[in-house]
Amino acid sequence: MNRDLPLYVGGQPEAPNRDLVVLDKYRGEPAFRTPLADPATIDRAIGLAVEAAAPMREMRPYERQAVLDHCVRRFRERFDELATVLCIEAGKPIRDARGEVTRLIDTFRIASEESVRILGEVMPLEIGPRARGYQGQWKRVPIGPCSFISPFNFPLNLAAHKVAPAIAAGCPFVLKPASLTPVGALIIGEVLGETDLPPGAFSILPCRRDGADLFTTDERLKLLSFTGSPAVGWDLKARAGRKKVVLELGGNAACVVAEDADLADAVERIVFGAFYQSGQSCISVQRVIVHEAVYDELRERLVERTRALPAGDPRDEQTFIGPMISEKEAERLHGWIERAVARGARLLCGGGRQGALLEATLLEEVPPDEPVCAEEAFGPVAVLSRFRTFEEAVAQVNDSRYGLQAGVFTRDLYRALRAWDELEVGGVVIGDVPSWRVDHMPYGGVKDSGLGREGVRFAIEDMTEIRLLVIRDPSRS
Repeated sequence: MNRDLPLYVGGQPEAPNRDLVVLDKYRGEPAFRTPLADPATIDRAIGLAVEAAAPMREMRPYERQAVLDHCVRRFRERFDELATVLCIEAGKPIRDARGEVTRLIDTFRIASEESVRILGEVMPLEIGPRARGYQGQWKRVPIGPCSFISPFNFPLNLAAHKVAPAIAAGCPFVLKPASLTPVGALIIGEVLGETDLPPGAFSILPCRRDGADLFTTDERLKLLSFTGSPAVGWDLKARAGRKKVVLELGGNAACVVAEDADLADAVERIVFGAFYQSGQSCISVQRVIVHEAVYDELRERLVERTRALPAGDPRDEQTFIGPMISEKEAERLHGWIERAVARGARLLCGGGRQGALLEATLLEEVPPDEPVCAEEAFGPVAVLSRFRTFEEAVAQVNDSRYGLQAGVFTRDLYRALRAWDELEVGGVVIGDVPSWRVDHMPYGGVKDSGLGREGVRFAIEDMTEIRLLVIRDPSRS
């Protein structure tokens, strides 16, 4: 495994320095070194993307598909290497890392399929005598150079959700991976460099946040797609100028357990949804809202299962709880737990911390304005509360400035449809946790959870523009 990686400028590897040290998140030791891009390099990469816009637009659908198919094949061949890199640079338990590599492959495979079915429509225009003899049709054309900023928690698949649709749509791009976890994105760049993409079609540029202003402000870029925190995302939108902006900003996802739910199944899914990859997911189960008739039993079962979760070295096949991305983040969330307890919350299990390892934690009786309930925890903690009527449960879910996804465990069809109608979220998952996602569905949120949708077909819609053709036939006028 290569421990020193280049960045990519216009599709070409460059190594102007070795300034970014990527740590092994469990051991706290240097694991990789990559270059850091300076503003001049970013400016040059954007210029190359502009030059590549026409060649990318002119690629035939089958040519774009061939690029994506090559990536699928190479990711399968490098599966174990990619999983190991994830385990090291993100501290992701090895089983979760393998799951993300599988999703990376799925995302590129879906993009390959979608690249040859970007459809248009014949549109009848003769809606009245004035339009007699006119016909119309429209198609989608690439929007042009795109700017992507991806996060640390899914450094492969969330980068893929930007990169793969761009290739399918015919858009050149510049990508800033998270500086804590850039290695997976650079391997994607290495694989893209093996393809017949036009010169300048892609750049992958690790850089510090304070040096990345051009990703947002440069007017040559036609779209900005950002995944990360609300504070950063809304600030980027305010500074993005006239370009289209897509934001996926996270949340504090709720899961409702009705009295008719299968509790054994609900417990298994909630434990997974709250604690897989140490809760560092935008749709991790953070709020568990339980009918009073089954609350005590569900709480007892959840505590038992949570206490049994193995924690430690993410390389160990048995590990379920690995380190958070940094000790600083673990300290932050540990402080939120202690603050909630100081205000009367009851600690059911967990709450301990050793470095970046935070125990899987369950709380109840948490004041709803406490950060561990009201903000995005982004770590291994979940908060339990009760409800009496389904109306109360809906109100609790909606009592949040976030709205990404929600889960509802019920066997009542009418409740399920009511949840779909009334929950203020981007997606409602019935019979499972909000943490469930498959990579071709429309995924995104409302309120402070963002703007727009990912999921390959829906990302392609954002990366293309509708171009109308109107034809007048004088002989029919």
